[in-house]
Amino acid sequence: MDRERLGKNRYFLKTTIRDQIDISDNDQNKGVPMPEIQKPHSDGQQLLDLVPAEELKEMSGMKLTEAIGDRRTRRKFDPESMMTLKELSYLLWATQGVRKNSGTTIFRTVPSAGNRHAFETYLAVFNVEGLEQGIYRYLPLDHRLVLERKVEDLREKVNLASKGQVFVGAGSVAFIWAAIPYRMEWRYTLAAHKSILLDAGHICQNLYLASEALGYGTCAIGNYSQELADKLVGVDGKEEFVVYMAPVGK
Repeated sequence: MDRERLGKNRYFLKTTIRDQIDISDNDQNKGVPMPEIQKPHSDGQQLLDLVPAEELKEMSGMKLTEAIGDRRTRRKFDPESMMTLKELSYLLWATQGVRKNSGTTIFRTVPSAGNRHAFETYLAVFNVEGLEQGIYRYLPLDHRLVLERKVEDLREKVNLASKGQVFVGAGSVAFIWAAIPYRMEWRYTLAAHKSILLDAGHICQNLYLASEALGYGTCAIGNYSQELADKLVGVDGKEEFVVYMAPVGK
């Protein structure tokens, strides 16, 4: 074990960078327009409505204390199990949904440093009611899905992207979160990157609890092929790239 190298890489975990830079010297204070908080979609892409958030409040009778106490990392899924569109709608709302729109500020169901929300949620859909297999993206401001593209042998390609962790492609759907770092860098410059990863934890923990409440299981995936994962969801790997994955299934 290279302890010297380990020590040098630990800087990423610290907040020391805030003492070394002037965060006020950022693009926000320079008048650069705020980056979009939701990637646009093209006119030709297929949009799919999700079950409205107000219809999701009674999705589960499980108490929060039960969901927390029963939370487990689960790696065995039934690939034949069909997730309903309402269940998927609930999981998306719980992890990146909009809980309040004041007209000037949009509040999500998860916290984010400075309300910057650097993540886009992609889905590898295997077995969801009413949806064809393919790669979808969640539009939180609209509470809709956009079909990015259909993919042949999707389960196999997801398994390859997750470095042979075959259970990742065995669930009903795999959540794949990609970061757009500039959304956070626009305000926090070099101090943005720790916050982005902290935000990823907020999102995935909500997925764990929401899945448990519906009788599903999930498993956070941090070990994957960067190149294959980025290619799978169709991002450039530079201005946007995959940071986290999590399959969900019965």
